[in-house]
Amino acid sequence: MSNRKPEHSWQHISENLDWVRRKVTYHAERADRDPETVKIIAVSKTIPVAGIQAAISFGQQQFGENRMQDALPKITALKETSAEFHMVGHLQTNKAKLALTFDMIESVDSVRIAEALNRHAVSPMEILLEVNVSGEKSKFGIQPEKLLSIAKKVRMFPNLNLTGLMTVAPLVADPEEVRPVFHSLRTLGDTCGLDILSMGMTNDFGVAIEEGATIIRIGRAIFGQR
Repeated sequence: MSNRKPEHSWQHISENLDWVRRKVTYHAERADRDPETVKIIAVSKTIPVAGIQAAISFGQQQFGENRMQDALPKITALKETSAEFHMVGHLQTNKAKLALTFDMIESVDSVRIAEALNRHAVSPMEILLEVNVSGEKSKFGIQPEKLLSIAKKVRMFPNLNLTGLMTVAPLVADPEEVRPVFHSLRTLGDTCGLDILSMGMTNDFGVAIEEGATIIRIGRAIFGQR
């Protein structure tokens, strides 16, 4: 990757990343956790390659994308950099083969999708199971009561490496309102023997960290309003 100084228009990313990292440290220490155990995923949907390159130059390594057609050109353009990409949006079965371009898929929400990924993968692909903890009809995800059964089935696929769970909490004014959602995902993770928990976004990542998040997905707080 070039060492060329990022364009001035992306300077706010550096300042925003500093703010997010300070908040991660604060909330992790508040919960008696090591801040290094929390991975920041910069959700870069709608952000061009230049913006991601700027974030890389400011020390950000992991990025999240929601839409396959938008993500693949970015992954190709940045393949010689240190960037890692997570699929954090809903994944359709017919896009399973393309999804293997990612470093991690956080949004597996059915045995059918897992089976499709396993069929196309040539080496173990790290995945998370998405759980609809809040029960919102507008959200994708596995129903909590079905999670243990589905996790057992997914673990049988030799080309998948199930390492954790992901959830999207309801959008609320007070982050404390969704603390029970994050606590529930942690409990589900313990039940399934899964340590990685992807939960928390710009509005609520502090509470998520205090409840055990090991991955937080931050878009607006890093890149600004889209």
